[in-house]
Amino acid sequence: MSDTFVVVGGDAAGMSAASKAKREDPDLEVIVFEKGEWVSYAACGMPYYVKGEVDELEDLVAVTPERFREERDVDLRTGHEVVGIDPERETVAVEGDGERFEQGYDHLLVGVGASAIVPPFDGTDLDGVFTIHDMDEAGEIESYVTEQSPGRAAIVGGGYVGVEMAEALSARGADVALYEMLPHVLQPFGEPVAEVVEEHLREQGVDLHLDTAVSGFDGDGRVDRVVLEGGESDPADVVIVGVGVAPNVGLAEEAGIELGSTGAIATDEYGRTNYENVYAAGDCAEARHVVTGEPDHVPLALTANRAGRAIGQTVTGSPTSTGDIAGTAIVKAFDLGAARTGILDEERAREAGFDPVSVTITDESRPGYYPGSGEIQVTLVADRDSGRLLGGSVVGAEGAKRIDTVATALHAGTTATELQNTDLAYAPPFSPVWDPVLTAAKVLSGKLE
Repeated sequence: MSDTFVVVGGDAAGMSAASKAKREDPDLEVIVFEKGEWVSYAACGMPYYVKGEVDELEDLVAVTPERFREERDVDLRTGHEVVGIDPERETVAVEGDGERFEQGYDHLLVGVGASAIVPPFDGTDLDGVFTIHDMDEAGEIESYVTEQSPGRAAIVGGGYVGVEMAEALSARGADVALYEMLPHVLQPFGEPVAEVVEEHLREQGVDLHLDTAVSGFDGDGRVDRVVLEGGESDPADVVIVGVGVAPNVGLAEEAGIELGSTGAIATDEYGRTNYENVYAAGDCAEARHVVTGEPDHVPLALTANRAGRAIGQTVTGSPTSTGDIAGTAIVKAFDLGAARTGILDEERAREAGFDPVSVTITDESRPGYYPGSGEIQVTLVADRDSGRLLGGSVVGAEGAKRIDTVATALHAGTTATELQNTDLAYAPPFSPVWDPVLTAAKVLSGKLE
């Protein structure tokens, strides 16, 4: 009898693992339990659906449930929630179709993702107050905006979701106010990026409220005001709360699966938990940071897809590392792109045992004589003693994907001098002779010397 691979959660990590395992071993029984109805969807595309750039919500689905079942021979059961795991008996308890049953497994992947954090605000139950972390929520927001045509939108939180939703709701005709309790938006991107983005948001008409904490929302059944700490309030016809996510670890914790220092599920380099045949991947799990070598929790799409695929290969007999992470991320803010990777915060770098040195340069994205050239800002951070790169950021109207060069350098353990001497492509339509990343590396190398 063939082994059984049970996957809990039907999004990026889970479906990548299921598909890879079935390709590697067609005789393996692969069962996926997903409590909702949506699987394998592009959550990162949801703000653009609300904005109107994606026509149908279903367009965000990469592979439909029917294709998984019919073409990939995966036993995918939507509307089925795993409510318990017994690692000693190697079973999961499942509720679905009006019944509760047990399913045995030889290998188990916990890929249950993360949930939007909802602070203890007053008024979160009012109509018009939303988080946006799953497809149903995206659909509800789009319907609400279409039906109500809100004149004033309040965004709580200046991270990825907040910035992207500010653009989306502005495009839908709303006057947007963004409230961030920290001094800057996009905190993980560092102050140099944040200041550029903030200036651009204001130019686009976004009413920025930095260092401003929200205490709740008010209205008679439907939201009409956002209430600030101290008692002041501003009008709001729709509210998006985007203050971050937390890993879904309750199921694992109840089963005795260990959590790591970040609060997410602890895993080894193959995605294994403290139970050898139980794996975890995606937004609920930790991964090793390429710069520090320590566990970290950075819930991003590629991390989940890559880890799931590796685990799918491991359970079929070919142990495959899930890979290190650098926290590489990119976000669109109206006409700007902002990107980051590695460690930018100097305090965090010092805590990890480094002596950080940083530089920020502003350059042209192409030669000044070539049409379309614009300003691009690059920040690089390196360790003073070794010269090793620790992190970087890029912000500009074009060229933010240059961050991939820096991320590649981090994975290779490259020094600032080595990056400076990297042979990158040049032609006027794409870059100056000295690409801005190389220029930043050159300045940083000189500072280190």
